[in-house]
Amino acid sequence: MAVKQIVMGLNGDEAVAWAVKQSNVDFVAAYPITPQTLIVERFSEFVANGEVKTEFVTVESEHSALSACIGAAVVGARAFTATAANGLALMWEIVYIASSLRLPIVMAIVNRALSGPICIHCDHGDSMGCRDSGWIQMYCEDSQEVYDTVIQAFRIGEHPDVQLPVMVMLDGFVLSHTLQNVSILPDEVVSEFVGYRKPIEIEVPYLGKVPMILDPDNPLTFGPLDLYDYYYEHKMQQHDAMEKARPVIKQINEEYYKISGRKYGDGFIDCYGLEDADIATIVLGSTAGTVRSVVKKLRSKGLKVGVLRLRTFRPFPAKEIVEALKDVKVIGVLDRCGPFGGFGAPVFLETRAAFYDETKRPLIVNYVYGLGGRDMHPALIKEVYDDLFKILETKRIEKPVKFIGVRE
Repeated sequence: MAVKQIVMGLNGDEAVAWAVKQSNVDFVAAYPITPQTLIVERFSEFVANGEVKTEFVTVESEHSALSACIGAAVVGARAFTATAANGLALMWEIVYIASSLRLPIVMAIVNRALSGPICIHCDHGDSMGCRDSGWIQMYCEDSQEVYDTVIQAFRIGEHPDVQLPVMVMLDGFVLSHTLQNVSILPDEVVSEFVGYRKPIEIEVPYLGKVPMILDPDNPLTFGPLDLYDYYYEHKMQQHDAMEKARPVIKQINEEYYKISGRKYGDGFIDCYGLEDADIATIVLGSTAGTVRSVVKKLRSKGLKVGVLRLRTFRPFPAKEIVEALKDVKVIGVLDRCGPFGGFGAPVFLETRAAFYDETKRPLIVNYVYGLGGRDMHPALIKEVYDDLFKILETKRIEKPVKFIGVRE
């Protein structure tokens, strides 16, 4: 049964800070970059006011921020940081190290276009660049979901079967700087839900079962040279952990629903209007709300349309997407990330691959939109559905990858 909550006016960045405040986090590394800076600014106020016991460390770069989190996590601390765009790019080396060391760090990514030219507004090119880095990736639609997902992320990453870092994405400015009503759970309820980090135990020759942390009394080695004799096997362990994360994400989505009254589809996908749809779109992030409003209007006119919001991108929910869209005839995949020489953008490619072995395959088209923060307003979304109706009628795709909302 959901507990009583207070409603606060928060932007997305503040929602992240509140979730971290309540989640028994031991260590936060902070470095500013727009539009993420508000997260660590607000959290620094919680530290200064004595509202948390978190060790708050300001560092000289984003590379150092994630490196510091690795140092904290490897001795058993629950660690968090946040970044965006060029900051995430500067972390690149360390992103892979965090996942390969199996450290359940949580990192909020406030999506922003990568330079150049310099642009501080939203697209998903930054986090999509890390899609195969071994991090779980979750994209939020609004600030309420941002708050809820950050809390869930600690449980997901630290689950004994998973032990992987988690990225929680929110669209820059659209969510990060926009005020919304956010229902906040009592501190004690969140604290009980996430508990405290308990490192897993591993069997080590001559030591027996010991916690998988750096400990002088039980010496272990983290991040050694790992050539072709074992590297491949260790990468397979990361792959296996990502597969084991699938039921965990669904389970924690349901557990959170019991205390909050909120859940997000099955934890992977959230569907609207698909029960009888001939046409559907796939979308992630804040644009999903606008797409859903357009779908509602079209359905009110008797048109059989729907939308699937992709919440968890890694691990990719191929089976869930195929099952949800098995009767749809035409799919438009909305990507806020440029393909730049590829045959379509990331969500489109994954979706096409998911349907490849199906005997009954829909026609699938890619619509790239919103690069550098360009608005994807309802009229443009209506254009997408109009185009999909033409494809449904002709049963032909003349241009599989289209750029929507760009000046010719």
